[in-house]
Amino acid sequence: MFAAGETAAWTLLEWFEFLSYVVTVVGLPFAILVFLFEQRRERQNEEEELFQRLSDQYTDFLKLVLDNADLHLLRRGSSEIELSADQNERKYALFGILVSILESAYILVYEEKMNRQTQRLWQSWEDYMREWCRRADFREALSSLLSGEDEDFQRYISRIAKEEASKPTAH
Repeated sequence: MFAAGETAAWTLLEWFEFLSYVVTVVGLPFAILVFLFEQRRERQNEEEELFQRLSDQYTDFLKLVLDNADLHLLRRGSSEIELSADQNERKYALFGILVSILESAYILVYEEKMNRQTQRLWQSWEDYMREWCRRADFREALSSLLSGEDEDFQRYISRIAKEEASKPTAH
């Protein structure tokens, strides 16, 4: 009877050893895959949250522009309108806020090699840059506003400004 009990115990130990191998071979890779999936999803959520915060900043900027409607910043071709010294100062300050927001977006979102999601997020920011760089008054103010800003951002937005300046103006 003792020998039979030993055999049963030995079989039970072998069974536990087999299960530990199964856990190691199947469970560990599965756990790693789940971990990587969760990390990727968390990173994507962080990117979307970051984009939302930047979008909120741009929306707040547009509210400032609306509060200063006398500067005609939302009209195309309005850079030819004569403004007072006070209006020019407010316009320059608003352009400064805008450049700060665009630089933040560049630093936090732009990458040389972007995945599809990041490319989608970045494209809207490049559209904003192009839209503002179509304005002659913004391009004129840009050189002094870029002083002290990130060098890569300076090159990027200066290239866009040059491209937009060379396009025929649409009214």
